[in-house]
Amino acid sequence: MGLFSELKMAVPWGHIAAKAWGSQRGSPVLCLHGWLDNANSFDRLIPLLPKHFYYVAMDFGGHGLSSHYSPGLPYYHQNFVGEIRRVAAALKWDRFAILGHSFGGIVGGMFACIFPEMVDKLVLLDSVPFVLDSNERENLLTYRRKLIEHTLQVEQDSKQPSRGLSREEMLQRFLKNNSHVGEECGELLLQRGATQVATGLVLNRDRRIARPEHSFEFISRELCVCSIKKLQASILLIKAIEGYHDVRRENDADKGPMLFIIDQLKSVLNERFQFVEVPGNHYVHLNQPNHVASVISSFLQSRDKIPASP
Repeated sequence: MGLFSELKMAVPWGHIAAKAWGSQRGSPVLCLHGWLDNANSFDRLIPLLPKHFYYVAMDFGGHGLSSHYSPGLPYYHQNFVGEIRRVAAALKWDRFAILGHSFGGIVGGMFACIFPEMVDKLVLLDSVPFVLDSNERENLLTYRRKLIEHTLQVEQDSKQPSRGLSREEMLQRFLKNNSHVGEECGELLLQRGATQVATGLVLNRDRRIARPEHSFEFISRELCVCSIKKLQASILLIKAIEGYHDVRRENDADKGPMLFIIDQLKSVLNERFQFVEVPGNHYVHLNQPNHVASVISSFLQSRDKIPASP
């Protein structure tokens, strides 16, 4: 399982890149990385998971080795949901499991509601299937304005050549912006997230996705409740004790929206929902994959209920 292959799937704006582990004859698992991350996010976890599955970790559009969207087109949450459907079509998957970290869990959760017949299991790594608008309602119009203005600014700035950084400078800047990632794991993400050019290293990701309000969709509690009722999948939610509770750090102390979603999942899904807490931070699957590997393995291999955290 230490060996992997690279995949490239054609889309109208270029291609979606992915890396795969295992035999194509195995039960399929689609792995979805977090916001601004890439498929290398799963490099340390997947080798610890059952060998008889076929794991495909994709780079969302504008991330990792996937193509950027065409100029002038913004990145909306539903675009990323649509990318999952495109990948499933390219791989000829009718039904599969999803393993999503953070933003990947949110995108995967929405996909599982829109295409419920296609997802049999959903693993959420320090994530929830939706982001509620509880703390964001008054800001939604402002975000839409910022999205347009930011896109125009990026287009203007792109006319200037990118400044390359040394590997050490790039790593230190990355770690400063990702306090939950250690140096070794930061280097792993940058292996796929940066490219060497004549002037140094430059980030691969599209600058248009540099603000969370461009990529996350904030939904009402009412829509959340309706969406959960559509789910056919069994769900395992793994909460890192030192992880995040909100998209924005300034709202992170408010656990209300997450607890509301968890209560709804428990109420609607009953035995199909499992909640487990593990020691670690938001990147526990990358920093300490052994903390989550066994519980994910049990969930993927069995429909029996695994021990829930108190």
